[in-house]
Amino acid sequence: MNQATDLYPAVLATSYRMGFTVGEHSAGHMRRILRMFLTRWELDRLADPAALALTELVANVVRHVPGRRCSVLMLREPYGLRVEVADAVPGALIAKLAGPLEESGRGLALVEAVTDRWGADETAGGKTVWFECDA
Repeated sequence: MNQATDLYPAVLATSYRMGFTVGEHSAGHMRRILRMFLTRWELDRLADPAALALTELVANVVRHVPGRRCSVLMLREPYGLRVEVADAVPGALIAKLAGPLEESGRGLALVEAVTDRWGADETAGGKTVWFECDA
């Protein structure tokens, strides 16, 4: 039972926001939450690319954010879906090209490949990395 979502308040009809301290297995839990909302919002066809992009953003928090705290916002928009992952570490993000033998460094390039739009916005308390998928 998920007390945050089982009651289905009106706001959950179009959005979901929650703060997390993430770990190695958090992406799987967040993918399940995302898929549940995509089903409720009749956006099931976005599940695979959105779940992959969310996994990459959460992995970046696990690897690069001290304390691993973040908040996740999932929004049902008229055009489709927007997902935001915010943390308290300021700084610009760059989608780099990893070499063929490098074990990491492809996450943001992957987000760019599977979503319609993505970006990062600096905030007063850190940054928000987001992506959008059109229905």
